[in-house]
Amino acid sequence: MTRGFFAAFLLGLVLGGGGARADEPAAAPRFVSQRVETAYMREGPSYAHKVLWVYRHKGYPLQVIASFDIWRRVRDRDGTVGWMNSDMLSDNRTVLVTGQGRVQLHASDDLSSKVVGLAEPGAILSLKACHAQACRASAKNADGWIAKDRLWGVSAEETFK
Repeated sequence: MTRGFFAAFLLGLVLGGGGARADEPAAAPRFVSQRVETAYMREGPSYAHKVLWVYRHKGYPLQVIASFDIWRRVRDRDGTVGWMNSDMLSDNRTVLVTGQGRVQLHASDDLSSKVVGLAEPGAILSLKACHAQACRASAKNADGWIAKDRLWGVSAEETFK
């Protein structure tokens, strides 16, 4: 590898280009969750790089913003960015309850429908479906629709069944 190629490659990593070639389309950011109980966010895409953060909550949602080989550049709820080995991540979707105070879970995506539960800020819920204004999410003993603007781990325009 030449020095110029290596510098261009590193610049691509810093700018979020991952390891993709210039003629390949960049992958759109997507949400994943932490697969293991303990996951390490590193400053670069290798085990030789320093550990920035240790995440200790299986299911924690993260946003993948770039990829390089077996490494994923991820962003957490607070905006912290670093690299994780793909073995530490799962495609199972979860969301983090945000904001102040408890949020209501409703019987349907109509947020004026019957309240079937409450979720505390910081709770991690499994994501089941999303419509324009609400997402269906569940935890151990709760399953309902929650206002999308109280969730992190799903984009505002994202809808799916």
